[in-house]
Amino acid sequence: MFKLKLFFVLFLAILLVACNNQTTDLRENDIDNPTAEEILYKNKDADIFLLNGIVYSNAEDVEWIKEKELTLGEAVGEIKKQTHESDEFEDYTASKLTVGTKIYKPVEKSSIYIVKVNDKEIPYLGLREG
Repeated sequence: MFKLKLFFVLFLAILLVACNNQTTDLRENDIDNPTAEEILYKNKDADIFLLNGIVYSNAEDVEWIKEKELTLGEAVGEIKKQTHESDEFEDYTASKLTVGTKIYKPVEKSSIYIVKVNDKEIPYLGLREG
């Protein structure tokens, strides 16, 4: 009888461990917005900037954004630091945009900002989770 109980307990323990699909990798379960560190880890050449804790990525090649007619609104700030070191990112830091590049909010409400580089308007899309 003891052997049967022991077998049952071991079987149940193995079954419970085998059915557990939780992972210890916190990034898989993380539902926060992407960070500059995550973006640059995946693509060291990413063209991004950080504003109000949100990473914005160059979106000039995104079809649905190309189709939008965005009207340049007021300036909300400018790039204060340029770096590829993700641990140095703070608001108004960019990976490719040069210091002094102005950031504009379009008149239309959206998660897009526009920067002007050599009189060219470039849209940047906010990278948000969910």
